[in-house]
Amino acid sequence: MIKRFYEDLLGSYLQPNKVLVIYGPRQVGKTTLVNAFLPTYDGRVYSASGEDARLQDVLTSNDFSRIIPYFADYDLIFIDEAQKVEHVGQGLKIIVDQIPGVRVIATGSSSFDLANKIGEPLVGRQKVKTLYPVSVMELADNYGRAYVWENLDNLLVFGAYPEVLTAVSLTDKREYLTLLRDSYLYKDILELENIRASRKLLHLLRLIAYQIGSEVSLQELGKSLEMSKNTVARYLDLLEKAFVLINVGGFSRNLRKEIKKTSRYYFYDLGVRNAVINNFNHPTERNDMGQLWENFLFIERMKKRAYRQIFANYYFWRTWDQKEIDLVEEREGKLFGYEFKYGSAQPKPPGLWFKTYPEAEYQVVNKDNFMAFVA
Repeated sequence: MIKRFYEDLLGSYLQPNKVLVIYGPRQVGKTTLVNAFLPTYDGRVYSASGEDARLQDVLTSNDFSRIIPYFADYDLIFIDEAQKVEHVGQGLKIIVDQIPGVRVIATGSSSFDLANKIGEPLVGRQKVKTLYPVSVMELADNYGRAYVWENLDNLLVFGAYPEVLTAVSLTDKREYLTLLRDSYLYKDILELENIRASRKLLHLLRLIAYQIGSEVSLQELGKSLEMSKNTVARYLDLLEKAFVLINVGGFSRNLRKEIKKTSRYYFYDLGVRNAVINNFNHPTERNDMGQLWENFLFIERMKKRAYRQIFANYYFWRTWDQKEIDLVEEREGKLFGYEFKYGSAQPKPPGLWFKTYPEAEYQVVNKDNFMAFVA
């Protein structure tokens, strides 16, 4: 068992008559996290999956006389895969409004569906957390920082899903990621959005996988996929909300030379990215290490911001004459620019960066100093 960052904090997140919503990709460990916590909870616990027909029947009834007696004897209610319950937000609202002192945990792997069902009914009644694939920060806490350096190549190739990290062999890692790609990755989208074109989704992801660190043209993607620009945009939005891709916009304060209307995309997990393109070669045998390194640092930094509650807006910065910075964080009104280099090179910041934003900071993040940046 890899101890997750939230494991000792779940109790502090629970509040009377509030719902703790835990989002995250499929197979990332949400159920395991909560099930590890439940035995430590001092009170009577109800636990069920959103796929349970009896639970669905009760929660979707919108009937006070059925819902309140059903849950009234419990101090804590845990509903896993809550997006499987139609109108689950309305049912949870009845519970937290009508049963004094009750606490609720709901987990879900598709933010677009669960958020729609929970959002409006539970305004002011919920706390939201996202669980990611295992972070470098968590690995360092569990095994020490030397473990991260020693296993960096595997993290870049196979990613950080819990089952991948604990798999015995490289073959087991490949097989799991292939299964994840084929069986789980699009499940929420295909089921809940009634999309049949799974091959189109995989083709779209392959195109995105080869464009990490570059701006994406919806029009060019549409031509390659024989889709409309609007359909491509919709699919990308769904892949974001299903925790497969992350969209990053360009930073600009209206300098004419700055690019601001395009997007870059990163994968939540590099193992998934490499499964999409069927490339699990060792780093010494690859020609895409710059892309892997950039995706790795971006997602690990995002995990750190989420877990350590570092509040920041994030962007890339690029000008029309090809000057760029991989990541810009805007924190408390200040700008921090980060350039990602896999090797030991220390490129100077673009002159226009400091000329335009003289108070900004700039740092190159490479294999020698990345640990402080992500952990």
